Amino acid sequence: MKSLSVLIAALAIAVPTVSLACGETSDCPVATGTYRIRMPDAPGPVGAIVFAHGYQGSSAGTMKSAGLKDMAAERGLALIALDASGDDWAIPNAPGSSTDGRDEMAYLDSVVADAVERFGIDRDNIVISGFSAGGMFTWNVICDRGDAFAGYIPYSGTFWKGPPANCAAGVQNVIHVHGTADRTVPLAGRYITLLTWQGDVAESFAMYRADKGFSAAEGYTLGDMTCEHNAAGDKRLDLCLFDGDHDFRGTRLGEVYDILMQ
Repeated sequence: MKSLSVLIAALAIAVPTVSLACGETSDCPVATGTYRIRMPDAPGPVGAIVFAHGYQGSSAGTMKSAGLKDMAAERGLALIALDASGDDWAIPNAPGSSTDGRDEMAYLDSVVADAVERFGIDRDNIVISGFSAGGMFTWNVICDRGDAFAGYIPYSGTFWKGPPANCAAGVQNVIHVHGTADRTVPLAGRYITLLTWQGDVAESFAMYRADKGFSAAEGYTLGDMTCEHNAAGDKRLDLCLFDGDHDFRGTRLGEVYDILMQ
């Protein structure tokens, strides 16, 4: 019996530990959180759409979105789903009870670094997007990490309590998507508590347009959206509005992505 236990112990030492795989249905751990990823059926390295979920969402919930998965697969992109550590993203002026104070930019940095190393993601072909509270997260990334990524698509969310005076990061490609009848995150914003409120999208655009020297708007139509285009050299700052409420569709995200990356 003793010799058997010795043999088992020896085998345990001899056989290397195999780390559990992570992906679409299991979490990928990083320093201050986790993420999930769905790789396309395409040769690498591949680009990626990094997506931030809404209030009380999760990376697992993001991966259940057929529209998001189809949008990424049709373009040969990886879908990287971020995961807030609380009910909401810990970004400036967000309701304090819904966040835990995690450094969200450091978390994003660690997710991207891990995905590049582990899955061979093309570091120069990453677009950041998010819906609702995830759109608010995306606007903060634009200001804090703008130079790090190829483009940004905030969807139905902007800064809490309005935009900062300026953005430290350089001028970037940004297309914001929003419903004209959105009652959850209205274009003009609304109070959430006496201490904080959702910002006005027009104010965010005015700040970024002035801060980065964008031109006057020109109109165009994209799918079911009416858009305005502002230019600063080869960069664009566009606002695409659809007739509807707080409604996310992967087809809209895909249409906007194609314009952003053309």
